Amino acid sequence: MDNNKRKELKVSAIRNGTVIDHIPSDKAFQVIKILNLENSSNQIYFGNSLESKKFGKKGIIKISDKYFKDEEINKIALVAPSATLIEITDYEVTKKENVHLPDYVEKIVKCFNPKCVTNIQGITTKFNVVQDHKGTMKLACHYCEKTMGKESIEFL
Repeated sequence: MDNNKRKELKVSAIRNGTVIDHIPSDKAFQVIKILNLENSSNQIYFGNSLESKKFGKKGIIKISDKYFKDEEINKIALVAPSATLIEITDYEVTKKENVHLPDYVEKIVKCFNPKCVTNIQGITTKFNVVQDHKGTMKLACHYCEKTMGKESIEFL
């Protein structure tokens, strides 16, 4: 038996674009969906349930020629608060930062309260990002003041 067999396959580096690293494995497909990457014409590398010293298992997404706007980064933070964004320009890392939960989000989440004015009159949604007494992230609607957990988040 040859013990020098190659045990890893390397994924090509991207010239320009963004790497989303440290995505919890159970959230990787959701990140792809909320960023609408399945409809992207950009080159995308995707890995899930990969070994991670920090998290045990993780997901990673590399998107060529794509840099995310704040609104998209907020979506990532709501779904995968442990994620790291790495921006690449000409094969060099130009920016690397952990995503952070924003204080509020606008226009990206639907209020789960069917009687909320945002659902009846089409007013732009706005939520305060809060934590409950257990430190769990919740969204509080600016208009109807209903609070919802991660499991109720529906992205617009």
